[in-house]
Amino acid sequence: MNSGVQETTLEINLASLTHNYTYLKKQVQPGVKLLGVVKASAYGSSAAQLALHLEKIGVDYFAVAYSSEGVALREAGVQTPILVFHPQPINFEEIIAHNLEPSLYSLRILSLFKTLAIQNQLTSYPVHLKFNTGINRIGFATSETDEVITALNETETLKVVSVFSHLAASEDLKENAYTLKQINLFKTIASNIIKGIGYQPILHQANTSGILNYPEAHFDMVRSGIGLYGFGNESKFDKNLKPIASLKSIISQIHSLQPGDSLGYNRGFVATKLTRSATIPIGHADGIGRIYGHKKGYVIINEQRAYILGIVCMDMIMVDVTEIDCQEGDEVVIFDESYPANILAEHAGTISYELITSMATRIKRVFVEK
Repeated sequence: MNSGVQETTLEINLASLTHNYTYLKKQVQPGVKLLGVVKASAYGSSAAQLALHLEKIGVDYFAVAYSSEGVALREAGVQTPILVFHPQPINFEEIIAHNLEPSLYSLRILSLFKTLAIQNQLTSYPVHLKFNTGINRIGFATSETDEVITALNETETLKVVSVFSHLAASEDLKENAYTLKQINLFKTIASNIIKGIGYQPILHQANTSGILNYPEAHFDMVRSGIGLYGFGNESKFDKNLKPIASLKSIISQIHSLQPGDSLGYNRGFVATKLTRSATIPIGHADGIGRIYGHKKGYVIINEQRAYILGIVCMDMIMVDVTEIDCQEGDEVVIFDESYPANILAEHAGTISYELITSMATRIKRVFVEK
């Protein structure tokens, strides 16, 4: 079946993004803010395009992992406050210059940013305090709470906009006791911080699965990236979330292989019977890793699975179309709403976020509303 697709294309459906945003907002009480996580190019799509759309429909906050991602959003015209989850001291000047808001997650980071803020004669510069309640990646320890309060009260250069933490296992209800322990610890930390600094910052701890599974963790704001972009894994939590991304390509060429003929590097596939293979212009440089070779991964052609043959090349894959009625120029679906990315990812023992965020920038991005 020929289609309008003429090259490998990642199609982003903004209508589905709007749907997911609206749905998640309905899961929280009125007045609870929603922070859109747009790190890693909004999980492999386009941070600027998606942030501008989310800004238009009312998102309250954005978050990125690194300062360079926040700078790119500002340069694209995003005005909404942007939290930088994992800032590094070398980027502090850049953060201030672009009105980004750093997460302060250690006594060292707090001290260095405070020193710079004093040197720049800043007043009430917005910062966020990240506390570790059990995921053990980054964040102040509970035992450091008093030192954090003392450091903040020594100067008027900084203003705590939010206090936050991250749930480790909110998607796994078997870990309910652990999640509740995290939530209760965060409540204690937040209470002590508010008492110590003398004012009320925004409190947030819930990620997408926290939004859906733990209303007691909604506090003043919730965060979502994967739920907004709906790459498939979310269906485990809530079927109402829609995948927004479709990765499609075309059949470039079809070959007929006789028994004994080989295909690809290192003769990674050798035909044992008459076989038809289709070559598709996408490879491991585009995010379809070599792990998907040797029939671990597949694409969809005319509603049928076509398994990847041999070794995935840098720019191409070859798939088995022996039993599929197809021709050169036909559309190939790598993933879409009907065949979400998590299904393909699970065949390689990974998750959709790793697959999506690996999508190369050379893949054309197309934005639609349908």
